Amino acid sequence: MILFTLALVFTQLSLLAFGGGNAILPEMQHQVVEVHQWLTRTEFSSMFAMAQAAPGPNMMIVPLLGWHVAGPAGLLVTSLAKFGPSSILAISALKLWNNFKDHPLRERFETALKPITVGLILVSAYIIADASAQNWLLIAIVIVTTLMSVLKKIHPLWIMAVGAATGILFL
Repeated sequence: MILFTLALVFTQLSLLAFGGGNAILPEMQHQVVEVHQWLTRTEFSSMFAMAQAAPGPNMMIVPLLGWHVAGPAGLLVTSLAKFGPSSILAISALKLWNNFKDHPLRERFETALKPITVGLILVSAYIIADASAQNWLLIAIVIVTTLMSVLKKIHPLWIMAVGAATGILFL
């Protein structure tokens, strides 16, 4: 039953992942933490941070969640459910989209989708930050690392190193 539930949840998330995987983090967190209670908010945030630190695609959290909930079978089910349907949909949509490459509404449609994608990603960032920043020092780390990333264009690995070192020294 748990594998079926994982498949259902992650297939739905797969089909909602418009604008990239991070756009579905709010719904993923809602399903995993609030609806099914497989993890706490803090555990979800920690797992997301661990997945982001690992090399590979930015959705490495999906197999980690599957492993946490149902072991190796959960890893396989969540991976197939999350990456399969969206890949099939993307390939099909690309074929259709290419038929309209010279249509004047295509550019307007793409322009309209950009702020939606940005908004979904900002909500995702807020949810992860809210679950992670439990005291004044952690809030400060979130703010400083965000500013370092946005204003100084510092490589993310350096930002992670500074944030981790700060946490080690002061927590």
